[in-house]
Amino acid sequence: MLAIVNGHVMTMAGQSISRGTVLVEGSRIVSVGKDIPLSDHMKIIDAKGKIVMPGLIDAHTHVGIMEEVFRIEGDDTNEVSDPITAHLRAIDAINPADLGFKDALAAGITTVVTGPGSANIIGGEMVAMKTYGQIMDDMIIRFPAGLKCALGENPKRVYGKGQKMPSTRMASAALLRETLVKAQNYLAKKEQSHEKDIFTERCLKMESVARVLNREIPLRVHAHRADDIMTAVRIAREFNVELIVEHCTEGHLIAPWLASAGVKAVVGPVISSRAKVELMNRSLETAMALYRVGVQFAIMTDHPVVPVNYLALSAGLAVKGGLPEEEALKAITINAARLVGIDKRVGSLEPGKDADIIIIDRHLFDPNYQVVALLVSGQQVIP
Repeated sequence: MLAIVNGHVMTMAGQSISRGTVLVEGSRIVSVGKDIPLSDHMKIIDAKGKIVMPGLIDAHTHVGIMEEVFRIEGDDTNEVSDPITAHLRAIDAINPADLGFKDALAAGITTVVTGPGSANIIGGEMVAMKTYGQIMDDMIIRFPAGLKCALGENPKRVYGKGQKMPSTRMASAALLRETLVKAQNYLAKKEQSHEKDIFTERCLKMESVARVLNREIPLRVHAHRADDIMTAVRIAREFNVELIVEHCTEGHLIAPWLASAGVKAVVGPVISSRAKVELMNRSLETAMALYRVGVQFAIMTDHPVVPVNYLALSAGLAVKGGLPEEEALKAITINAARLVGIDKRVGSLEPGKDADIIIIDRHLFDPNYQVVALLVSGQQVIP
């Protein structure tokens, strides 16, 4: 058993504990509190003068899929041969040796959501995973963690230049609707075949979309501009699916409508230029606007668009935009875990959860913070 003692424990599940103790056995947290009895056989980590927190969570990246060094050989982000590739699985493209995972660990990020890019209307299935491990299969927390879709400039640019559909926003929405209807028909035929005891040929594309229709996983739609976000909301309402808006750049312009629709969002990246028209209204105040009306959200880096190790800085900039500090911390810990559907395992320091724990030398939003110790599933990775 391992005991982390004397640190300022920020559990992200309630009040922080001054000079608190976190007990770890195997891969799990077994106790969190103050004045917990210790035994001689325990391994002790003295965190005096340090902050103890749950490992950070980046809810939208392309770590392992879009490698920074191998820009051609290691880029498996977008399969641009077809705008509908729902059957693609992020787990088949991720390289655990990608340097981005080392950067994540050095910054205290123990969980990322990674997946396909935004060239296609439907890009494939995303995965929530640990940032430490040798093989992908042992790093998975939740798969699939959502079906990645995209609206707006990216699909228009990729396919429009070849005079292929979609070259307009109308066509993008139509393709998404058409695919959802095909999946509805697939499910209906499958049910009829089951009743009549008739064999139904499998379709991997439709099976993936069916998971969205059955509300097993969310539809995670890349959308920057307000009109594209509302198109995603319209389609989600039409098919009664769970929607998470990825980026949500102009979310502050339509926050009340997103709240009334029960939409969730992953906001960012905020450390970027206005590199395209859709980013014209990029603002540090987006997270605050969503928080004010009760929209559930997390904060992302979109690595490698913004390096994953700048996640804490990204959340800190949301504080500059008016977001309360506590909410910014939640947006990269417990609230990110809830949004992704993995909060029973990660996101806070509570008994029974994975022992993903970081010890830092100063407040997370100080750009000079250093991770002095880090555990992933109870295994000490740093130092």
